[in-house]
Amino acid sequence: MSSNNQFSMVITTCPTTESAKLIAQSLVNDKLAACVQIMAPMTSFYHWQDQICQDSEIALHIKCCTQDYQAIEQRICELHPYDVPQIIALSITDGLPRYLDWIKQTCQR
Repeated sequence: MSSNNQFSMVITTCPTTESAKLIAQSLVNDKLAACVQIMAPMTSFYHWQDQICQDSEIALHIKCCTQDYQAIEQRICELHPYDVPQIIALSITDGLPRYLDWIKQTCQR
């Protein structure tokens, strides 16, 4: 079933479990996200300020309605400890209809 780009998964990373939980709880409490999954620590390699860095990070998968992306981005930026957090939105093009309906119902404010 096609969702007509009504739904997105926003991905961000955090340096600690505590910062990840803070963002997740805020988004779910305010119904900006139906679900936020906090993933196990991973190792990230990246360029920052002319250096190659290696850090442990926690990934967040945020399931939401696409219309709420700007508010989600703003909230992440407000709460995130990084100067330039990774915030990427992926369109959910297909999914279990009951699950997509649950996202829509859960995010109604």
